[in-house]
Amino acid sequence: MVVFICFALLKFSITFVYDFLYLIFKIMMKYLFPISFSILFFLYGCAGKSETSGYSLQNPVPVSFGDPFILKASDGKFYMYGTSEPNGFRVYSSDNLKDWKDEGLVYTGATEDSWTVDCFWAPEVYERNGKYYIWYSANWKNNPAYEEEMFRIGVAVADKPTGPFKEMNGAPLFDPGYPIIDANLYFDDENGKVYLYYSRCCYKHPVESEIADWAKAKGWFDEIEESWIYGVEIKPDFTGVIGEPVLLLRPPFKMDDRQAEWESRSVTSKEVNRRWTEGSFLIKERDTYYMLYSANYFGGANYAVGYATGKSPLGPFQKAENNPVLEKNVEKGGDVTGTGHCMVLRLEDGQMLNVYHARTTKTGDNRVVFIDPMEITPEGKLVVHGPTTRPQTVF
Repeated sequence: MVVFICFALLKFSITFVYDFLYLIFKIMMKYLFPISFSILFFLYGCAGKSETSGYSLQNPVPVSFGDPFILKASDGKFYMYGTSEPNGFRVYSSDNLKDWKDEGLVYTGATEDSWTVDCFWAPEVYERNGKYYIWYSANWKNNPAYEEEMFRIGVAVADKPTGPFKEMNGAPLFDPGYPIIDANLYFDDENGKVYLYYSRCCYKHPVESEIADWAKAKGWFDEIEESWIYGVEIKPDFTGVIGEPVLLLRPPFKMDDRQAEWESRSVTSKEVNRRWTEGSFLIKERDTYYMLYSANYFGGANYAVGYATGKSPLGPFQKAENNPVLEKNVEKGGDVTGTGHCMVLRLEDGQMLNVYHARTTKTGDNRVVFIDPMEITPEGKLVVHGPTTRPQTVF
């Protein structure tokens, strides 16, 4: 009897455990496995999405451009324009920011019916209302005094990002009375206004300052010429300006200014008797306008980038304490010099890339394109994570 009872209890226990485990198994099959599979599928999908939507970058980019500008067009492709041709501009296209295809010349100047002569510099292209507009600087034919620098800014239009671009207005946009270069546009979609930013050239523009007195006392230079950045509202149809240009940025007057050291290196290294403030590019982040700009000789190792902030498109602008944000890295064991004339490319997810030209030992005097990540911290500080020459992936 006792044996029978023990056997019955054992059988009951085995049956109970089996039924219990079977119940757990059914619950897992019905609820936990699908959830786990969904999680794994989601993670795999995210990994796959990152792999396909990320951009693998390798500096320098295989394009020999100065003053590079990248447009993300409505056809989904990237188009890069820059300074490279004696009488016009060339464009490269890409799907991934790493591999670039030469699409040929998109604009040719210095023709019989053009207002231009030579020195075609710093193109920027904007897509507006189904058209493409290329802004650039060049020497003007109208030069009765035979000035060495007669740079003005013009605009041409095309139906495609690959051109051909045809000049508008039959002349420069306007004549400020001094040579100007490095056109950059900002479209204020809140009020419909359009702003043009440009650099007054150093040519015949000697400026009094403590650095000028210092260089003259050393017997290095009799005078120091400077370039300054201006902004002006322009007509929405790109046929002229509205109002007078406003001076926005210039090199520091005093030598104890926080910005004086890095913005005066072309003078303090006895390289040339000029201080540049050029290559401006304006973006807006939250309620603040950020103007990036370049200083020092564009053909030298000390070319570098800083920025200033303001609360309106026409300033006033205050230079940042963490300038310069992009400069040569040879003193840190790197191989990059002459970093400058940058623009900002925003990706689909809001991330920003800083596109600029620079040089390496291998590229020599040729300016080549670099692309590095850029961010604006929650505290409002602009940071460029470069220059780099290592492979990197940006998502």
